Amino acid sequence: MATVLQAQKLTKTYGTKVLFENLDLNINEGEKVALIAPNGTGKSSLLKIIAGADTPDLNDNGESGTIQIFSSGGVAFLDQEPVFDNEKTLFEEVFSGGGEITRITAQYEKALISSDHSALERAINEMDRVKGWQFELKIKQILTSLKIESLDLKMGQLSGGQKKRVALAKMMIQDTGFIIMDEPTNHLDLEIIEFLEDYLKRSRVTLLMVTHDRYFLDRVCNKIIELESGKLYTYEGNYTYFLKKREERIENFNTETERARNLFRTELEWMRRMPQARTTKAKYRINAFYDLKERAGQRVNNDNIRINTASSRLGTKIINCKNVSHSFGPVVTIDEFTYNFTRGEKIGIVGINGVGKSTFLDVITGAIPATKGETEWGETVVFGYYRQTGLEFRAEDKVIDIVREIAETVTMSDGSTISVSQFLTKFLFPHSMHNMKVEKLSGGERRRLYLVTVLMKNPNFLILDEPTNDLDLMSINVLEEYLETFNGCVIIVSHDRYFLDKIAGHLFVFEGNGVIKDFVGKYSEYREYMKDRERIATKESKTGQSVENREPSDIKSGSNQKSGSNQKRKLSFKEQQELNTLEREIGELEKEKSSLEAALNSGTLTPEKLNVCSQRFSVILSELDSKGDRWLELSDI
Repeated sequence: MATVLQAQKLTKTYGTKVLFENLDLNINEGEKVALIAPNGTGKSSLLKIIAGADTPDLNDNGESGTIQIFSSGGVAFLDQEPVFDNEKTLFEEVFSGGGEITRITAQYEKALISSDHSALERAINEMDRVKGWQFELKIKQILTSLKIESLDLKMGQLSGGQKKRVALAKMMIQDTGFIIMDEPTNHLDLEIIEFLEDYLKRSRVTLLMVTHDRYFLDRVCNKIIELESGKLYTYEGNYTYFLKKREERIENFNTETERARNLFRTELEWMRRMPQARTTKAKYRINAFYDLKERAGQRVNNDNIRINTASSRLGTKIINCKNVSHSFGPVVTIDEFTYNFTRGEKIGIVGINGVGKSTFLDVITGAIPATKGETEWGETVVFGYYRQTGLEFRAEDKVIDIVREIAETVTMSDGSTISVSQFLTKFLFPHSMHNMKVEKLSGGERRRLYLVTVLMKNPNFLILDEPTNDLDLMSINVLEEYLETFNGCVIIVSHDRYFLDKIAGHLFVFEGNGVIKDFVGKYSEYREYMKDRERIATKESKTGQSVENREPSDIKSGSNQKSGSNQKRKLSFKEQQELNTLEREIGELEKEKSSLEAALNSGTLTPEKLNVCSQRFSVILSELDSKGDRWLELSDI
């Protein structure tokens, strides 16, 4: 099997902290590798070094290490937080990466938009030369699947989720066989995550990535590399296999360490009794003693967060919502929502980005007023609101000072109190980090510190908006254990499907236009229901039957929608997006059709060019027919 990546003797330090030293890593063609490690141990740094976005440090021998990539087109890199030029258009950014075929395809797309006949003819010739038509089709499929439209928008106008999709598109259209991704699912809605998952499963590309999404990791990757204490451990299998083998490795390591400790005690006694005159044989045993001493002192750092804070008493009245509505001008975010929350409920919230999930959380907590309706809060409710944006820590703030601004002590689940210093230690912030400035913490460590500030207030109603972003997998596992035994209410907004399946007993599904529906069941069950619904809709649309107003018994509307058999149903968000895409594509095809008609009637084309244009003209007519039929079908709903 051909080698794609060969990295040797890589070293990286952060201040006085050594992240890794003399690290070796090899990846073969076709392998899909996930890198797993606790926060702050150098995952992102290692990816950036391999991708060429950062450089390794010199080790003790004055060597900087070597990286060799044996992949046509080099490497495509998706950074965890992509940085863009806000003045560039979306089109310019998407096509700014890649090689010659990407550049030529971009020129062809520009010529189509401009209706410049001479530029279009030159672009068509170039597309023929590089055989770019299949590549152009691939790009359009990617942009459509990622819901990327309005290519003339400036990057500064886009939301975080839109920018992440642009970064994905830019990475995916690059003509390279090696992809590196750092937390690719952050800021993506669930539909896009599932598309990316399917794309990478089918692709033959070689992949190295860091992700906290366990379904994504389990279904895409066939090799796990664990970075622990500056060393790499390799597991040939998916995430489920890794969990099993990691436990075996730790158990075996600790068994060997215990044997070394027992032998060390024997050798230590010998050292104490040994006479001053030392023979060569004795000196050999002495050297072996010090090697044994080092081995006996090793242990696997398998520490995890232990969350056992108390929660404030929660009465029978929690939050009662009656006909609650909210809108921003003509944009409706909540429409006639009625619901009474009960103790012990764990609710997941799902819906595409921008549909109003965060607004809903602000309304039910009273952070912003509803447009109409009534909301009553119980007197005992204490909110713990973990926001997606997190706290805006000042860079010069120290870790200990941040928590002391909230309280000096924290009440635990058994009623005892501990100092905030002890509480920080429970969250894997040792005393050596208490006086560390925030600017020196990793992204994951900052999120963990933010979680500390939320939980130390002893809330009984937790609202967690994307809590798994930037947390390492072990920390997420412990957070899940805590939430499973939490006696209060929990609302979770998350794109982590595994996390939702494990915690949420039912879902609030945001369908757009303020419509919120309650699905009783796990997220995986909801996705299966939606897939069945789409299959039924496709089948019945072919036979001319309608599926409007069909609701299963386990879904109840959170908004009082009016319905009637003689009314047209509203387009779903997906159908509306498809309709918008069809209108744009039909317009582009019409422009290209007009250009080809002019060229075919000009009488200036060579026989070869005439043949190419005729074939393309035939393809365009066929596409216009099929897309036109679908447009009429959607327009008539």
